[in-house]
Amino acid sequence: MASRLYQWLDGRLKLKSLGHTLLDEPIPGGASWIYVFGSATLFLFLLQAVTGMFLALYYAPTPDHAYDSIQYIEHEVWFGWFVRGLHHWGASAVMVAIGLHLLQVYLYGAYKSPREVMWMVGVILFLIMLTFAFTGYLLPWDQTAYWATQVGINMMGTLPSIGGFLVRILRAGETLGALTLSRFFAIHVLFLPALMLMGVAVHLFILRRVGPAGPWNTEQTQNRSEPFWPRQVYMDAVVIVSLFLLLAALAYFLPFPLADKADPADHSFVPVPEWYFLFFYQLLKYVTGPLEPVATWILPTLFILALLFLPFLDRRSERRPTKRPLVMVAGIGFLIIVFGLLGISLKNLYAIPKSDPSVVQGQKLFVQHHCAACHRIHGEGGKVGPDLSYVGNRRPDRAWHLRHFTDPQSVSPGSIMPKLHLSDQDKNNLASYMLSLKKG
Repeated sequence: MASRLYQWLDGRLKLKSLGHTLLDEPIPGGASWIYVFGSATLFLFLLQAVTGMFLALYYAPTPDHAYDSIQYIEHEVWFGWFVRGLHHWGASAVMVAIGLHLLQVYLYGAYKSPREVMWMVGVILFLIMLTFAFTGYLLPWDQTAYWATQVGINMMGTLPSIGGFLVRILRAGETLGALTLSRFFAIHVLFLPALMLMGVAVHLFILRRVGPAGPWNTEQTQNRSEPFWPRQVYMDAVVIVSLFLLLAALAYFLPFPLADKADPADHSFVPVPEWYFLFFYQLLKYVTGPLEPVATWILPTLFILALLFLPFLDRRSERRPTKRPLVMVAGIGFLIIVFGLLGISLKNLYAIPKSDPSVVQGQKLFVQHHCAACHRIHGEGGKVGPDLSYVGNRRPDRAWHLRHFTDPQSVSPGSIMPKLHLSDQDKNNLASYMLSLKKG
């Protein structure tokens, strides 16, 4: 039955010729693990698209509801926390994959003739991915998202002549608010995916027209070739499955917490961007005053232009790294600067003690509901109820605390503590605070 259906479809859609086109593309020099980054990047983009579509089913792009809708996804939607985790960690993974793909092409000199246009399209796709990261960062509408986006938009204002115009376009007004969030959401889920799909289609079309570059060793390229199927498909599949399992593990074991809800009046909040922007964040600390435009737009613009027109700057036909010393030194120097700044930024960030947002919220609830009138913590508070100074050691079970807040009599018969009429999220936050009260 399946064979007859395939033959019926093949007679109309020419599936055999399509399979030949997709799978029999010759790879100069043969299959290699070094070629998996392109397929990995494409897979991760599709994963971001799929998880993003499911998140959009429950997301409300308004300041009044955006934060609460993320909380709803996290705590009420079936496997919502897992899908959001995949989307969060997938964003980091796709930046790593596209970076490695660009590095591999750079190292192999695969941007040279006749692949100049394919390289330029790839650089544009990289810039689109960075824009994805920037526009998506605001959507949770927490403190980090709000103030990091505010900083990013203000940087646009340093551009001469058009800076003010760009700021108004991004904000959709004079201040960062409801129209900004709506605009960022539309750009993130409508405009950028359309641009990305078109760019990927053009990138793959050019690849099919000019073919893979293969190793920089021309003798190896000329003497050996094999089709995309089966070895390269196998290598790509192994990497893709491994990536998905890694992201699933990260989403399961390392959930990404929200900060407090965005408060435009809290100018004391210091935002921290995602790790792939941290090197730039660190650079801005060193270049201040009259030289600030150098860091905010002059250097980035020069870097993008140099990357985009690299095939025309490096016009020698030789692809061996040893025959391209200037390009290799420039690339190594750039990586040293980026990873050096990234390392300094991470070191400084980890030197600052941090509080779990859930614990902070729980502590606020403890104060708001006047729990200190009955309970003492480290010598402060009433003595009507048990001392909670080290309750995290005595009662390390979160489920016990949640039952206790819901119905104290069910776990502590005779307790005079009233039932707490809180949302599930507030109960979890209060439980986090209780569990944090430990010795040491």
